[in-house]
Amino acid sequence: MHSGKRVVDHLVKAVSALGVRHIFGVDGANIEDLYDAAFDHRELVTAVVAKHEFAAATMADGYARSTSGLGVVCATSGGGAVNLVAGLAESYASRVPVLALVGQPPTVLEGKGAFQDSSGQAGSFDAVALFTPISHYCARVESPADLPAHLTHAAAAARRGGPAVLLLPKDIQQAELDAPDFVPPTHAYRRDIETLWRVLHVVRGARATGKVVIIAGDQVARDNARAELARFAAALDAAVGVAPDAKDVYHQADPGFCGVSGSMGNPELLDALRGAALCLLIGTRMPVTARAGMEDALGAVPLASIGVMPPFLPARHAHSNDLAKTLAELIGELGSAAGDPEAEAVPPRSRSPHEPPLTSLSVPPSDGPGLRYREVVETINATLPEGADVFADAGNTGAAVVHHLRLPRHGRFTVALGMGGMGYAFGAGIGSAFARHRRPDGSARRTYVIAGDGAFFMHGMEIHTAIEHELPITFIVFNNNAHAMCITREQLYYGDRYSFNRFRPAYPGAGMAAMFPDLCAHAPESPAELDAALRHCADRPGPSFVSVDCDPDEIPPFTPFLTPPRR
Repeated sequence: MHSGKRVVDHLVKAVSALGVRHIFGVDGANIEDLYDAAFDHRELVTAVVAKHEFAAATMADGYARSTSGLGVVCATSGGGAVNLVAGLAESYASRVPVLALVGQPPTVLEGKGAFQDSSGQAGSFDAVALFTPISHYCARVESPADLPAHLTHAAAAARRGGPAVLLLPKDIQQAELDAPDFVPPTHAYRRDIETLWRVLHVVRGARATGKVVIIAGDQVARDNARAELARFAAALDAAVGVAPDAKDVYHQADPGFCGVSGSMGNPELLDALRGAALCLLIGTRMPVTARAGMEDALGAVPLASIGVMPPFLPARHAHSNDLAKTLAELIGELGSAAGDPEAEAVPPRSRSPHEPPLTSLSVPPSDGPGLRYREVVETINATLPEGADVFADAGNTGAAVVHHLRLPRHGRFTVALGMGGMGYAFGAGIGSAFARHRRPDGSARRTYVIAGDGAFFMHGMEIHTAIEHELPITFIVFNNNAHAMCITREQLYYGDRYSFNRFRPAYPGAGMAAMFPDLCAHAPESPAELDAALRHCADRPGPSFVSVDCDPDEIPPFTPFLTPPRR
């Protein structure tokens, strides 16, 4: 027996103090003490065992995105630690706060041939050097007394947006630690007043002379600033577009909505920009996926920006690390300038039911097997329950979802465009479901994971974790027996002379039904069958699986594929 005052006990209590209720990971010899402590303190934290460390990292990422808080992942040494890299790289690129607790061999064996040594000694690779480029803080805990300071620094760094990594030798984890209870570091609100007021001056001038177009990004979601964005847009009577990874920050039924920006976007946003007095970027850096096809229009209109990082385009930028607070301040200033003391209470407006639906990108006709991307997504739209969350994988499937999905109000949407790793959505959707599967009224909230068969073959077996924990998730796989985006590129850019990316037929629906007899599994062959399958899944508890055959040669709504001539 132990005293309950080990380093790992302190860690588990600290994770709970940070507002985290789940730790995601894969067990192993050099992280098992953390799982032991999680069992002892199971009233505080639930430890989840994933099937792969990449998926565990994406679970922490999805958990953090959906809660606007912190995600925690753990892994053992060696291959377990290295498997975290792709998931943490996505969190780094997308500025998602994740704390990684990584086990290491005992300090007495470092540099002495320890199994899975990554101390950097005696020819072993250095885990600090591995994780430092994809984290905002990385440290090896050399003694128990060092842990509280490292933990404070790591938590503060992660909350600034991105991963923090603590490397924990096994003997350090097991050691006694007599330290005060962990107190989470404060997250100070920071904004640049001078530049913010300059941006406000530009906004006032543009509002007086013409139309303001807002393009909102994923920082709005991270800062939980959706309500403030809606009120700010109402105060400006602005047109609003969203970046591809921010479909949940402004509802499509709200007034002035012009659709998605960039490579999977809608023409209405481009039209709005062409007649605008100002384009105001809120919480987006406008990477290529968010601006492709819009460069000329963005270059012809004045640009201003508010967010934690300046955009990739030339713009008058004001720094803010909390958009909820900053937008509330700006709403107050706009109201006070107009002499309206009640302006801070401006409610979001309702979109007129007479406004026409947004224009979809025109894609070449497809006459191959299976259902078309659009009819699959439109069927999903018709069956999504109120408040449902959607996680989409990148690729042709992701492009179709970003372009055509109509998210229910109060739902969350995530597509990983930082690194675009295939299979991300399986783990991220599971992590989010742990946080959000119960609504405040106690009813179940369903999560939808939408991915291609290539992503499924990479990390789809993480469905086992959802089954083990009976999570209300519907997994929808677009099965085209191919890496379809690679096929599209072979056709458009390499003369359609060959394909490395077509595979013999597989039957994921039948396979999952055989592997998990209690799993609600379907393989519909028509839109009507798909509609019935999705409604059946939504009415059942726990996870479900739907495999939909699609055409590997269908071109998705992705502007780079719609403009180049075929070679």
